[in-house]
Amino acid sequence: MLRPRFLRPPGALAEAEFLARCLHCGQCAENCPFDCITLRTGWNIFLGGAGTPQIYPSTAPCVLCMHCTTVCPSEAIQATTLEKAKMGQSRLDQKVCYTWMKTILCRTCFERCPKKGRAIVLQDGIYPKITEECAGCGTCEYVCPAKAIVTIPNGFEEA
Repeated sequence: MLRPRFLRPPGALAEAEFLARCLHCGQCAENCPFDCITLRTGWNIFLGGAGTPQIYPSTAPCVLCMHCTTVCPSEAIQATTLEKAKMGQSRLDQKVCYTWMKTILCRTCFERCPKKGRAIVLQDGIYPKITEECAGCGTCEYVCPAKAIVTIPNGFEEA
């Protein structure tokens, strides 16, 4: 069975424990000052996680402000820091990236990354490279003009 890929807020527990703890109260979404968090819809709260928080990087990536980590009454989302936040991992397709293709010099993902200089570095001072320090917030996916970046949520890493 193909499971959907959920990008959860920073500090979210592993998916099974997250679903067991989440009260579907919406406090995380309500307190998100940037409207990054939306609540999933659907009729089955157990299979689809309806009423649970999700972030859509292509629409509104997480800015890692950590407000959501302070309001969760069930601790399904736990306090974390920018350095420890790990929602997933972004992947860059060099065959599509403008800089790697030598079309134009683009540093948009590097410039907008909340963990600038750590999660995205410039190989040889020019070519963007996503490191393991990536928090998986989706900002690079959102800002990439070439759509060369995709964010893989925790639990769905590709081999």
